Amino acid sequence: MRNLFTLLVSMVACLSLGGRAAAEDFKREKFDEAGFISIFDGKTLAGWHTSGQTGHSRASKNKSGGRWVVENGAITGTQDIPGNGGIVITDKPYGNFEVALEMNNDFVPDSGLFLRSTEKGQAYQYMIDYHAGGNLAGVYGEGLSGGIHQRNFDFTDKVTEIKEDPCPFPLPVKPADWPKFWQHGQWNELRARIVGNPPTITTWINGVRFMEFTDKEKRHPDTGGIALQVHGGGDTTKEFVRYRNIRVKSLD
Repeated sequence: MRNLFTLLVSMVACLSLGGRAAAEDFKREKFDEAGFISIFDGKTLAGWHTSGQTGHSRASKNKSGGRWVVENGAITGTQDIPGNGGIVITDKPYGNFEVALEMNNDFVPDSGLFLRSTEKGQAYQYMIDYHAGGNLAGVYGEGLSGGIHQRNFDFTDKVTEIKEDPCPFPLPVKPADWPKFWQHGQWNELRARIVGNPPTITTWINGVRFMEFTDKEKRHPDTGGIALQVHGGGDTTKEFVRYRNIRVKSLD
């Protein structure tokens, strides 16, 4: 009997572990980290500058681009006055590249990772709309023609719950598994790659590919800055976006 009991316990344990492993097997990709260069020193905004030229800075009459500082080793952004956002953008332009960073934002501000950005914030955007009804890792044409807006899920009013959004690139993580995949209040990795023009843009969350989008026509310059955004409108002066470990690999 004891042997039978031990066998049953072992079988249950194996089934339990197997189910957990299957639920947490999110098809994470392995990346070649060779060639990546850090573009944020963790202490200062050296190599970056703020731009108030975007439409999100109208509340200041485009005199400021939000509040961007370095706190606890992270680029931290918020509206500087109610309704006034903007971007912090690299001094150096990039063409074909892959960029990776870690993000730990409050669940309210609307943000974004801009690819080939102009000073006016025109760019292909990796969506970081981290709020109810928002999305992560979708592709949006910020200030571009063509109505580019590809997303495969939306947040509900809870950061722990998402709902699938029909999209040519299907959602790679089941909504029921989202709380295991995404850890709010902790550092999660976001990654994007842009090549060509018209570009092909690929996005990842925590190593899982979330979007592949190829534009149909050339509608933007071949190069531009890498930028982080705080959205204008409303009042998010008491909520913050945070980014660290920002690194880029040139693919030119």
